[in-house]
Amino acid sequence: MYKNILQSINGVEVYAIIALLIFFLFFVGVTIWLLKVDKNYLKEMSKLPLESDNNEASNLTGETYEG
Repeated sequence: MYKNILQSINGVEVYAIIALLIFFLFFVGVTIWLLKVDKNYLKEMSKLPLESDNNEASNLTGETYEG
């Protein structure tokens, strides 16, 4: 059923090519960024979720309270 619907659309193959190009360009862009990014920045960001503040905690609204 879907095959017949897609065959009836003129130029439908263009969407597949565009989607593939977007994926490929995104993948290449992330790879280039990963190779060029400062390694110290990556180390800091990887430790960020594990760090905790004993004096302050924040909620979703950004307000802080002492705990």
